[in-house]
Amino acid sequence: MTEPQLSVRSARARELAHRLARRERRSVAEIVERALESYEMRATGREPAATFYARLAANGVEELDLEAVIKATRRPHAGPNL
Repeated sequence: MTEPQLSVRSARARELAHRLARRERRSVAEIVERALESYEMRATGREPAATFYARLAANGVEELDLEAVIKATRRPHAGPNL
């Protein structure tokens, strides 16, 4: 089965993706995926799971109560503005 293809209308974006792919010897799809993943992490402020676990290990945390962490950061939604 063939994989879906990404359609890029910007000539500049296409050229940049191809140039990076040639330089890093990767496929254009890999370059685009990595760029989008990086953008998502920056835009949402989320860190990758590997970084999170490395930070926990560096701080000496052996066991973590994820339920407590979730409850501590949970904020109620104000509801729709009517």
